[in-house]
Amino acid sequence: MIDTPVTLTPTDAGLSDAEVHRIRNDFPILGTEVNGRPLIYLDSGATSQNPVSVLEAEQEFYEQRNAAVHRGSHSLAVDATDAYEDARAAVARFIGARPDELVWTSNATEGINLVAYAMSNASLGRGGEAARRFALGPGDRIVVTEMEHHANLIPWQELAARTGAELRFIPVADDGTLRLEEAAAVITPATKLVAFSHASNVLGTINPVAELVRLAQGVGAFTLLDACQSVPHLPVDVKALDVDFLVFSGHKMLGPTGIGALYGRRELLDALPPFLTGGSMITTVTMERAEYLPSPNRFEAGTQRISQAIALGAAANYLAETGMQRIEDWEATLGERLVRGLGAVEGIRVLGPDAGVPRIGLASFDVDGVHAHDVGQFLDDKGIAVRVGHHCAQPLHRRLGLTATTRASTYLYTTTDEVDAFLDAVALVRPFFGAHR
Repeated sequence: MIDTPVTLTPTDAGLSDAEVHRIRNDFPILGTEVNGRPLIYLDSGATSQNPVSVLEAEQEFYEQRNAAVHRGSHSLAVDATDAYEDARAAVARFIGARPDELVWTSNATEGINLVAYAMSNASLGRGGEAARRFALGPGDRIVVTEMEHHANLIPWQELAARTGAELRFIPVADDGTLRLEEAAAVITPATKLVAFSHASNVLGTINPVAELVRLAQGVGAFTLLDACQSVPHLPVDVKALDVDFLVFSGHKMLGPTGIGALYGRRELLDALPPFLTGGSMITTVTMERAEYLPSPNRFEAGTQRISQAIALGAAANYLAETGMQRIEDWEATLGERLVRGLGAVEGIRVLGPDAGVPRIGLASFDVDGVHAHDVGQFLDDKGIAVRVGHHCAQPLHRRLGLTATTRASTYLYTTTDEVDAFLDAVALVRPFFGAHR
């Protein structure tokens, strides 16, 4: 049974390097060495590390509660179901949602595809009168942004191709922010859906959710928020954000891989036609037809990700106990330190907002004369783990005149000493490759 999160005392005390060092003791992998050097893990934007409480939650399920959920009446099955639904309640509470508004998925990508394919099914007439609001066809429009991760672009490309709808995007300015003056021209009365990221996984930009939601609601469009880079790092309240749908992944918020979640307003989820079909999501089945359960069960066909969901519940509790505002403030400090430090190194171009502008705790950069993969290898030799490539955002990189960048991303377990060691190493890259002449 997952306990209700307990807030640390005092809640208004910010994180410090001393407390971060204490937090690091909860993460076994952070004590390892890479290439004979202490690991400096600056790739949390791709996947975060797991505290002991999360590892133990999943292990405890298999050792003491392993059984199918929502299917058996024996004691073990009841215990497993209780733990599974307690985890749903914990994660829903973490984002300000009701448990019946949270659908388990494999990851955020599946959550986006769930909505896209459900809308496609509605466009084929599935789901009856209640689903007609989701139907698209020629003359309708889907709007995304130029900074989207491929996971929040390709499903909408495919939906447009299947339905004949038009796909348009809000462009990105040179400073890494959205060109909001053009958003109103793109989000027209023909728009049925506006899908956008809360925070960019490349630029660190925190997008103006309220303004984009206002524009979408003004034309009667649905909104879907990709919160992969915000739910782990910022306080998120889905009711305050007022979005219709929101997705995030467990492995980016201290949880295991193979689990994510889709939030949707209850009345919308109940009206959406199912995406995957099979067992556990039905009320009545004949040889000719089936009737489906309400949300969230109507979207959870087959054997579920039980242990992963329970571990994600433990991760949500860990973050809540630490305090999301404290985590946001700490990462803002680290992000500012990254941007200012990288900006002081000759031959480096930092993407996204300038120092002093709010961002999440990551920074992507280009080293003049050195390919990003070579930068990553150089840093890896020093025990520093970063991400290199286009970060699943090729259109954004193309817009900025680049093919690949190096990205350093922090989390609640990152110290200022680690950031400084990374900056010292980056300063050696161009001299090492002879690109400083």
